[in-house]
Amino acid sequence: MIVPVILAGGSGSRLWPFSRELYPKQLLQNLVGDLTLFQYTLNRLVGLAQVAAPVVVCNEEHRFLVMAQLAEVGVMPEAIILEPQGRNTAPATALAALTLLSDENDPLLLVLPADHVIQDIAAFQEAVLHGVALAEAGRLVVFGVDPRGAETGYGYICKGASIENSEGFWVDRFVEKPNLATATAYVASGAYFWNSGMFLFRASLFMEELRHHALEILTACAGSLTTQVVDGIFIRPGAERFLKNPDISIDYAVMEKTQQAAVVALEAGWHDMGSWSSFWETHPQDEDGNVVQGDVLSLDSRDSLIFSSSRLVATIGVENLAILETSDAVLVVPRSRLQEVKRMVDLIRQSGRTEAKLHRKVFRPWGAYDCMDAQDRFQVKRITVNPGQSISLQMHYHRAEHWIVVKGTALVERGEESLIVAENEAVYIPLGTRHRLENPGKIPLEIIEVQSGSYLGEDDVVRYADRYGRLERH
Repeated sequence: MIVPVILAGGSGSRLWPFSRELYPKQLLQNLVGDLTLFQYTLNRLVGLAQVAAPVVVCNEEHRFLVMAQLAEVGVMPEAIILEPQGRNTAPATALAALTLLSDENDPLLLVLPADHVIQDIAAFQEAVLHGVALAEAGRLVVFGVDPRGAETGYGYICKGASIENSEGFWVDRFVEKPNLATATAYVASGAYFWNSGMFLFRASLFMEELRHHALEILTACAGSLTTQVVDGIFIRPGAERFLKNPDISIDYAVMEKTQQAAVVALEAGWHDMGSWSSFWETHPQDEDGNVVQGDVLSLDSRDSLIFSSSRLVATIGVENLAILETSDAVLVVPRSRLQEVKRMVDLIRQSGRTEAKLHRKVFRPWGAYDCMDAQDRFQVKRITVNPGQSISLQMHYHRAEHWIVVKGTALVERGEESLIVAENEAVYIPLGTRHRLENPGKIPLEIIEVQSGSYLGEDDVVRYADRYGRLERH
């Protein structure tokens, strides 16, 4: 039996300003199509023989987004493992292997990052089936992509001799991201694949290789599961022991050291959506060589990536630029320097700004809020509460709130009162008053919230009751 392990915990900083820490690229709507990258990853497993329900590994902050997107495509996972903090692919995969491995169960793990684009699903599934035979024979299989050019943003795999009675090759060596001259030589030789970062191996074999080559990972992950908290399908490893893991990939921790590495060729229109350069490659160009998405008007502009999410972006005479607009940030960068976007994200974090972590629209398990305006002592938000959902019972020390219902019907708990508030009606929540907002109806509830007070930070919240398990103060 094959158990897909979907690694959905990345922050996607190279796709800023669209991808943010709390709403990363793999969960973004309308980035590459009607579904998210995470949902496309799930869908390409449909029809693959002997595939069980997936295990998803993601960040604690993303758990409700992940659950909602699983439900949208009709997938019920075996488990969702919530990392206290991302530690790269080796610890994430170790958690999944330890969770699934037992005396009765030793599945094949198909490890899939949730941020890839694969255009030929049939070819992908055929490659997986070729990998199954090798994995069942005790190999650690990596899928290698025939290079389309001298790409410096990917790692490479040098293939060795073919493996008898299989569609695979022994791995001669792994090579980190090369410079352009080296990458050109690799491609010309015909002996190298791009490293896709997708793997297939027996759970017990991966554990054994960790024991030999990266014992600290096995120890930290096993220790964290001894203090895990299980809440339905959610598994929360103990943070203290998990955070002893190094930040390390499967490649570094195991694949570069093992004697059992095999590579299977993947010719399926694969792209790692790791940067805006990948976005450029996977989208069609117009007659001027531009890749355009959203509300864009261009005049005499060529060979540029122009992406608008919330307003008109107009260009005149620009060439070879990337112009990326969201409601709270605009990035302008030469296309030749798109691989450097992460440097800007690091600068934003160092500056103490929130744009690296949050969009203007922030998703919560009950719905979302959009901060429309914020000044010294007031803030205006548009809040959407999904049908049947509610915010926590809470109180604020530093702010009062005015709620105006613009769509739907609200059930408001305010102190000892319980109020029904209809469209075009308002309610006032004094500072220090316990309150809760609920949507008892069948359509989304939308309100305009005006906050006023001496401090308006999101951490001024004391929760007394919460159906989503968020009783900590933050």
